[in-house]
Amino acid sequence: MLETINSQKQQHALELQALRSQMNPHFVHNSLNAIQYYIQRNEVELSEIYLTKFSKLIRSFFTLSRKRHITIAQEVSLLENYLSIEQLRFEDKLTYSITKDTELDEEDIIPTMLLQPIVENAVNHGIFHKATTGTVAIHFGYVSEDSFKVTIIDDGIGLVKSKAIFDNSGKELNNRSSSVLQDRLKLLEYSNTWKVSYTLEDREDSEGAIATLIFKPIEDEHTSIPSR
Repeated sequence: MLETINSQKQQHALELQALRSQMNPHFVHNSLNAIQYYIQRNEVELSEIYLTKFSKLIRSFFTLSRKRHITIAQEVSLLENYLSIEQLRFEDKLTYSITKDTELDEEDIIPTMLLQPIVENAVNHGIFHKATTGTVAIHFGYVSEDSFKVTIIDDGIGLVKSKAIFDNSGKELNNRSSSVLQDRLKLLEYSNTWKVSYTLEDREDSEGAIATLIFKPIEDEHTSIPSR
C-alpha cells in the first residue's frame, strides 16, 4: 500500500514538473511583448488575434496536462496554435506545415505534451538564428498496425552551429525545451504505457535538424492500442 502511494506521488510530481516546464517564461514574455508591440503600433486587429491565440494556447496547456494521452487531432490543433503565434512574432519570417499519412486516423492517440517542446526547440535554436525565412515541417507517419512515427524537420542553422553560438556568447546553453521532453519521456517510462524512441540530429543533405519519435503503445489496463 505504501509503495503504491509513493508511486502515485512520484507520478503526480513528474506531471506537475512537466506542466511547469511547459510554461516557458521566455515564450510567455516574448508573446506579451509582441502583443504590446502591435498595440503600440495601433494594429488593434493583430493584437487581438495574437491575444486570442495566446490565451487559447495557455488554456490548452493546463487542460491537456491533466491527460496521459490525446488524439492526433488535438495534438495538431495545439501545434498549429503554437506555430501560428510564433509566426506572428516572427512577422511571417516563419512558415510551417503539418501533414499526416492517410493510414492514420485523427482519433488515434498520442502521449500528451511531447511534441510542442521539440517544435519550440526547432524554432528558437534553429530558425531564430537564420537570416532568411525558416520552415518547420511536422509529419505524422504510419509505421505498422501498432506504431507510428512523428518527424519534425527544420531548415534552421542546425545543432552544431546553434551550440557554437551559445559557446561563443559565453552563456550556458540552458535548453528548457529539452528538459521538458526528458521529463515527459521519464514519465512515460515510469508509467509503462508507451514505448517511445527519440532521436535528434543535424540533417545530412542540408542545413537544419530533424527530430524523430517512434510511438508504440503498451497494451495493459491503462491504455489501449490506437484504433485504425
